Amino acid sequence: MNLLSVLGLEAWALRLRAAVLEGAIAVEDRMALARLEWADQKQRLQWLLVLAVLTLGLTVVALLMLSAATVVHFWDTPHRATAAWLLAGLWMLLWAAGLAGLWVLLQRSGRAFALTRRELSQDWQDLKERL
Repeated sequence: MNLLSVLGLEAWALRLRAAVLEGAIAVEDRMALARLEWADQKQRLQWLLVLAVLTLGLTVVALLMLSAATVVHFWDTPHRATAAWLLAGLWMLLWAAGLAGLWVLLQRSGRAFALTRRELSQDWQDLKERL
């Protein structure tokens, strides 16, 4: 004789078992989604790192050569100090632009795993409605 049947809890136990099974499947789906998004994010970050290092190196070399050429061009003129200060200002402007670019990139990276977060939020809302 089944004790759950006698107490009238058999249907409740079946529903609980089905809910646990459905929850386990949902967790597996969410983990798969998170893995896919992590792979996408990781690839994007790798490319970002490679391109940032390459661009940084080329920018430094190009600007050093341009700065040296400008100072050499104005070396024997009364505009030597002006040229040097303009170059320093240009370097500061480029530094500020790089800093602004990094700031924008950091703000965008805060939106990583948007699909996973949205799906988990929807799951949480559904769970709260059921309770």
